[in-house]
Amino acid sequence: MRILAGMKTSHLISFLCGLVLVLGFNSLRGSNTDSSHHVYELRLYHVNEGKMDELKARFGNHTDAIFKQHNMKSVGYWVPEDPPSSQNLFVYILEHPSRQDAEKNWAAFQADPEWQKVKAESEKNGRLVDHIDRYFMDPTNFSALN
Repeated sequence: MRILAGMKTSHLISFLCGLVLVLGFNSLRGSNTDSSHHVYELRLYHVNEGKMDELKARFGNHTDAIFKQHNMKSVGYWVPEDPPSSQNLFVYILEHPSRQDAEKNWAAFQADPEWQKVKAESEKNGRLVDHIDRYFMDPTNFSALN
């Protein structure tokens, strides 16, 4: 995995461990009854300078609701606490029944006219995201998610 620009390896590992803990607590609350067959998708958005608030607004006001319309379950959204990553890194995790379902749902999401309109409107003054790192993850056999 590529080390994020401006983020020390130890900070990245600590951050990802925190994400795993949140997933484990989510499972312990009983919200994920059949997680052993699910796949998790970690997405790291490298946000263009000065665009973080716009990206968070797009997710909060539109994207999350459109995800739900396409059977994409949001586990959580995060922004690191410490600069510079707090200014240019947006992290979230989606839960999917399978990787095949993830690909099918992403295709439907990308083709959704509402999403296309929201994306175009939010980027009228420039792209919000420079690039995205994407990882599909399976819980280990000793994970609280199993």
